[in-house]
Amino acid sequence: MARHLITSALPYINGIKHLGNMVGSMLPADVYARYMRQRGHEVLYICATDEHGTPAELAAKDAGQSVDAFCAEQHDKQKAIYDGFALDFDYFGRSSSRENVELTQHFARKLHENGFIEERAIRQVFSIADDRFLPDRYIVGTCPHCGYDKARGDQCENCTRVLDPTDLIDARSAISGSGELEVRETKHLFLLQSKLQHEVEGWLDGNGSKDWPTLASSIAHKWLTEGLQDRAITRDLDWGVPVPADVWPELAAEGKVFYVWFDAPIEYIGSTKEWADAVSDGSRDWKSWWYEADDVRYTEFMAKDNVPFHSVMFPATQLGTREPWKKVDFLKAFNWLNYYGGKFSTSQRRGIFTDAALELLPADYWRYFLIANAPESDDTSFTWELFSASVNKDLADTLGNFVNRVLSFSRKRFGDEVPAGAEAGPAEQKLGEEIAGLLSEYEGHMEALQFRKAAASLRALWSAGNSYLEEKAPWLEIKTDKDAAALTLRTAMNLIHLYAIVSEPFIPSSAKAMRGAFALENDTAVWVSPEEAKALASVPAGTPFTVPPVLFAKITEEDLESYRERFGGAEQ
Repeated sequence: MARHLITSALPYINGIKHLGNMVGSMLPADVYARYMRQRGHEVLYICATDEHGTPAELAAKDAGQSVDAFCAEQHDKQKAIYDGFALDFDYFGRSSSRENVELTQHFARKLHENGFIEERAIRQVFSIADDRFLPDRYIVGTCPHCGYDKARGDQCENCTRVLDPTDLIDARSAISGSGELEVRETKHLFLLQSKLQHEVEGWLDGNGSKDWPTLASSIAHKWLTEGLQDRAITRDLDWGVPVPADVWPELAAEGKVFYVWFDAPIEYIGSTKEWADAVSDGSRDWKSWWYEADDVRYTEFMAKDNVPFHSVMFPATQLGTREPWKKVDFLKAFNWLNYYGGKFSTSQRRGIFTDAALELLPADYWRYFLIANAPESDDTSFTWELFSASVNKDLADTLGNFVNRVLSFSRKRFGDEVPAGAEAGPAEQKLGEEIAGLLSEYEGHMEALQFRKAAASLRALWSAGNSYLEEKAPWLEIKTDKDAAALTLRTAMNLIHLYAIVSEPFIPSSAKAMRGAFALENDTAVWVSPEEAKALASVPAGTPFTVPPVLFAKITEEDLESYRERFGGAEQ
């Protein structure tokens, strides 16, 4: 089996993330990682908090904490939430780790040795009111390309164009709001991306990027078509990976640190090294995943605004080291999940945030809804009405009700063991064929990372059980043919066990409850092949079972009203 390296875009440290952030990176990566593990592949799923840059410094200042204490606390808070969502990272690291500092400095040294980093005197924006040079993202103004009036100095989040602060119209300090800015000379390091343009083009054309989602490949090629620009990769900050003094003593003495977008992607490697260093017996080999790792398939997950840095800038960085670092094989990009037509916003606290979501309802409700409505082909919009309809119809009525009524009815009429009954007949054979076909579809969509289609196939699997139950009607069969009713219930119980296995990537807690209903000896199955599914015989007669608590409670109109009142429920 292949080895699969999976990473999701690093969540930034300065606050709890919203649901749009979750569905655009970490959750689909987790669903895919869980599925690939179930299929027998060796999987390493790596993520971390992105901890450098001005926002971390300012958030720490607002909190009255040192920046390192603030980041440590926020890392633990975010990790607790991701645990609550059952995100099964192999390791969740920190970009401020010793490992990432060492690797970032190593990358910089190698790029310098190979002639791809240059020290330049530049003129940079200085805020008189704040008495400091302003990092790019703390200069805001109007984007010269699309006219968005809250564009940052590094990138316009509206049109995703990469900017320089001097491009902005009516620029002002994001810290003080002052427009009293002047340009002063200072020195910074530049990554000479222009010299790597053709290598990046060659790599992108030869690495299968034509198979990436159109969203990802189009953004990457748009950047290349416009031409790669040399980029400043250092900043005037107190918090970040220090410029190494052995190569750039003057800049190190001035306290320059690397730009967060230079060190953050390197943290994928850094976090893998943290994973290896977390055990003392040397059993984990981080390099085998990243260095000369030809047997590894590397898949990245991110929202569309992160695509340029991962599809072009980070590969350019890797190529420029002249070392055999593993580069992405498949980049899964997502559009925006909006909130009633307006953007979720961490800074403006608009929409549902992950901590509040877990306070309201169990994680599986959110996991299923978000993946089933993932913004793959275009932007999608969260509404409480759509959310409740999806939960009530798919989870409560289609899956939860099936599990409850099958197990409850069987216990009432046949006791606490799976009944034997008649041998499988034409109806069961027909059901087995249908289940096998749907399961094959489901596998195909998961392999292709088409999550909405995979969710539709999973939903169809659940619906097939309900159709079978309605057709056979064991509550009527039992009046005239007890063995026939027992067969129907035994078959339905086998469906429940199958659902538990194949639903695990989407709804792991509920899947565990379904599987735990059966006291099966040696229940080691991690997947069910379509051919195996035809038989519907993994849970034999005589197996003890219990009826689990209600898997999914319906969302009532009263619930909806309280959610709308708390979070808003109108067009933005």
